[in-house]
Amino acid sequence: MFFKHKYSHKILIYFIFIILISCKLQDPSKKHGIVFLKNRSEKLQINKSNTNDVLAVIGQPHSKSINNMNEWFYIERILTKGEYHKLGKNVLKTNNVLVLTFDKFGVLKRKDFFDINDKQKIAFSKNETINELTQKSFVEKFLSSIKAKMYGQK
Repeated sequence: MFFKHKYSHKILIYFIFIILISCKLQDPSKKHGIVFLKNRSEKLQINKSNTNDVLAVIGQPHSKSINNMNEWFYIERILTKGEYHKLGKNVLKTNNVLVLTFDKFGVLKRKDFFDINDKQKIAFSKNETINELTQKSFVEKFLSSIKAKMYGQK
């Protein structure tokens, strides 16, 4: 048997200790976009940095504005696993957006940083658009009701 050896208990304790040390206590996370976006954005200076500086510090933008090609968007999003009461669902930990606006010469003119708290402040319209193309005509409604009654009697 394994425990008949004189030092077997100590070897078992050392083995368990080594296994426990190798465990990491970090949160499992899924990262999307530019990591540490806020730190990188602080390196950029308005009226001093240009597009080449931005490309060197942050990299290529995730998207550019449709109307204004001098407006660049950078995104950072980190999802982590929830606590026990969330049953391991993904929880949004970080959600940052950086909007950079350049002038026609490529010099940085405006820098807007939005974090997860700013997202809560955005007001959306309650109005709904009615799609008239997908609404059924009177004949379609009538025929579908007859079909339902016909197949409902089986």
